[in-house]
Amino acid sequence: MCPSGERNNKNRGYIIPIGGAEDKFHNPEILDRFITECGGKTARIAIIPTASELAETGPTYEKLFRKIGIKHAAVLPIVTRKDANDPEHLAYINKSDGVFMTGGNQLRLSTTLGGTETAIAIRRRNAAGMHVAGTSAGAAFMPEHMIAGGREGSTPTPNKVTLAPGLGLTNSFIIDQHFRQRDRLGRLLTALAYNPFAVGIGLDEDTAAFIRPGDDLEVVGSGGITLVDPSELSYSSMDRAREGEPVSLVGVKLHILIAGGRFEILTRTAKAE
Repeated sequence: MCPSGERNNKNRGYIIPIGGAEDKFHNPEILDRFITECGGKTARIAIIPTASELAETGPTYEKLFRKIGIKHAAVLPIVTRKDANDPEHLAYINKSDGVFMTGGNQLRLSTTLGGTETAIAIRRRNAAGMHVAGTSAGAAFMPEHMIAGGREGSTPTPNKVTLAPGLGLTNSFIIDQHFRQRDRLGRLLTALAYNPFAVGIGLDEDTAAFIRPGDDLEVVGSGGITLVDPSELSYSSMDRAREGEPVSLVGVKLHILIAGGRFEILTRTAKAE
């Protein structure tokens, strides 16, 4: 189940990280686009609210999807690792067109789903064409390297970020959310200093990256995406910096893209529209 082998899989479904606080009622552009990619109103959507401690989170999204016109949307109440191996949940995922992971705490996702049959099923079905969306914590959980937590601020320091294993849908990106609203540039830069092979995606609220097969992406929503590309990094002081000390990074590229903007992972090319 190595995610790195899926980049050139033409059959892979979309990976859709959302920055949180997506517009659910007035102009649900992101959710509408997710449903369209899943096949429209006849699509079957599995909702995984594991990240949230609020009992109403799953039912709220189920009602929302049904209001938009989806007849087959169901909450999978995965609270424990035993739940994550439940044959009924796996059966629903295996016949779904899309999976939607809600916000909350991404460590609840990684510790509950990691290594379970549910995680394996989502990766396998995504590789076969099922689309996977996640908002806030659900977005952070998607890649192989997950930002589990960290500190605010724009300057990278060795202790600015905590990393943990994620779902592993892609290892091309490291994803952060509520990005501009919570001043998270420094922790994304720190994560990339530790893993300079990946591209950083900083998602503003009500903004999504629709990552197609091949790992090229398109921006959808009302905010912006900060893309941090360390492929030409020529110098990093991360290896000698002490806890709390600022880190030098030379040669990092940064792009800001809004709706309609695109990024091609193979050529590392950003296009405004």
